[in-house]
Amino acid sequence: MTFKALLTTKDGDVFSTRVVDLTEADLMDGDVTVDVDYSTVNYKDGMAITGRVPVIERFPLVPGIDLAGTVSASSHPDFKVGDRVVANGWGLSQSHHGGYAQKARLSGDWLVKLPDTLSTKDAMAIGTAGYTAMLSVLALEHGGITPDKGDILVTGANGGVGSVAITLLSGLGYRVVASTGRLEEEAYLRELGAAEVIDRKTLSEPGAPVATPRWAGAIDSVGSHTLVNVLAQTKYRGIVTACGLAQGRDLPATVLPFILRNITLAGIDSVNAPQVVRLQAWERLGRDLDLKKLARTTTVIGLEQVPAVAESILGGHVQGRTIVDVNL
Repeated sequence: MTFKALLTTKDGDVFSTRVVDLTEADLMDGDVTVDVDYSTVNYKDGMAITGRVPVIERFPLVPGIDLAGTVSASSHPDFKVGDRVVANGWGLSQSHHGGYAQKARLSGDWLVKLPDTLSTKDAMAIGTAGYTAMLSVLALEHGGITPDKGDILVTGANGGVGSVAITLLSGLGYRVVASTGRLEEEAYLRELGAAEVIDRKTLSEPGAPVATPRWAGAIDSVGSHTLVNVLAQTKYRGIVTACGLAQGRDLPATVLPFILRNITLAGIDSVNAPQVVRLQAWERLGRDLDLKKLARTTTVIGLEQVPAVAESILGGHVQGRTIVDVNL
């Protein structure tokens, strides 16, 4: 029996990605086999497929850092046939076949059982981007940033992390300020729960090391000068989470915001987060995320469309979340 998969190959410096037929003999090692329903397209997927960043470590490889589906075979003690599961990160799309296929075999240690409140489609509407947004919210809460402390800034607001972060934060009672380069989509951001929308240009150029304090915390997926300015405008004892590098991976900052305002910069790693943290994040997503709002952020595509969307997401042209139905 064959199944469809999107396979990335490399010839010299040239990357090629196309839909092919594979068999179970092509699957990699693992103690759980999953019939995949959905995957998704994240910024990291865009970098992997285009080769702009060396995410993929071996070729040929099925990309896709996320997947959700149903267990069809298992020798892992925590999973049985019929369990609905989700996987984010680990070695997927790096050294292990990922989610852009109708079947996957992987370690059960990489899997999380889905809460009853979430379908496999919901799980990929969330994906690594939404799961990262939840990890960021947990970091704000861990640092004592409650809704009464003040505004929370979300940069890259139209993207996957930003869209879910706004939805989560507003649902939890925070007043959210959304930073975007697409002001024509302000209505969309306000529909998700943003109370205020600002132009990303106000943050993207070099600025003062310490500026007028504006927000109690922030979720940043942009990096570089944007993150520096976010830090400079964060209130005393504020928390800023860093989970992306859309503008750049540099941090041309000074230590002044950390010393003068006791600000904490919390790094967010979704790829290798321990299982206990993943379980907490997915439990909270199943409880706290407004699924009706989430549905308004999503677009569904098939495997054939993934390469084009991967290019678009790197160009900042994708709104919200893109779900990949691997059976289309």
